[in-house]
Amino acid sequence: MSKGPISQFITHNYRHFNAAALVDAAKAYEAHMDAGGKMMITLGGAMSTAELGISLAEMIRQDKVQIITCTGANLEEDLMNLVAHSHYKRVPHYRDLTPEQERELLDNHLNRVTDTCIPEEEAFRRLQGHMEKIWKEADAKGERYLPYEFMYKLIRSGVLEQYYEIDPKNSWMLAACEKNLPIIVPGWEDSTMGNIFTSYVIKGEMKASTVKGGIETMIFLCDWYKQNSGGKGVGFFQIGGGISGDFPICCVPMMYQDLGWEETPFWAYFCQISDSTTSYGSYSGAVPNEKITWGKLDVDTPKFIVESDATIVAPLMFAYILGQ
Repeated sequence: MSKGPISQFITHNYRHFNAAALVDAAKAYEAHMDAGGKMMITLGGAMSTAELGISLAEMIRQDKVQIITCTGANLEEDLMNLVAHSHYKRVPHYRDLTPEQERELLDNHLNRVTDTCIPEEEAFRRLQGHMEKIWKEADAKGERYLPYEFMYKLIRSGVLEQYYEIDPKNSWMLAACEKNLPIIVPGWEDSTMGNIFTSYVIKGEMKASTVKGGIETMIFLCDWYKQNSGGKGVGFFQIGGGISGDFPICCVPMMYQDLGWEETPFWAYFCQISDSTTSYGSYSGAVPNEKITWGKLDVDTPKFIVESDATIVAPLMFAYILGQ
């Protein structure tokens, strides 16, 4: 397809270094999809609060991604932005804040993520009230679901629509729910909703088993990969580091090394956007070739690393893949 002005600008100007890596990785992503491949996108950091949904939602709608892995924070923060956007507070001078000013933000129920403060009452508590009902209903029936399945129940119930404060087309969670996209959420307990759910368990109001945990999440991913890795295979597009990238990528060596499923294909494409420095023992900063030694990528797997800010790079790459 013909490319739009953003894509033309990128290909004309981005010719060297990280800029060239961005273009090469985007072209390879596009080629992988054109050949019938599938793609996993993993979200680390605070990409939902960075409003990546503006570009990621369209990627989902146009079937440029088939599965997402994200932190529990990214799972919930897209919905928080959806229902409480006008209550967020930007702090452009965040580098100059004193400890006393940080405490003042806390006292005002504003939790800071770099230059953006998430409003506790309008975001966290607004979701909590509705999630509590859904959790307790499942708990009473003895039903168990993965974290993203509970979030989809919340979206499909329609109770959040009264609060929408952004254009719904800019929410990647709404787009994912519409497509019924599977979302892998390792370490969900490390999130506001995970903390809140844990508090109910401690108080004896729910069973911990009502939300499926890490082992069942890996089993779910293993089954999905087995069903979807035929043909051109599944690519791996990693935004940031941490558990959202570390957890899913190791399902492949687990399948053929630990389960003995020797026909399991490697990941068919790999790109990581990261500003993590390559250093001794740094997994997030490791060059892609190191993953060959762990049985995740093969010698001829297309491999890219763009050492830059994902909040800048990812929307540009998505724009190219979408032909914008």
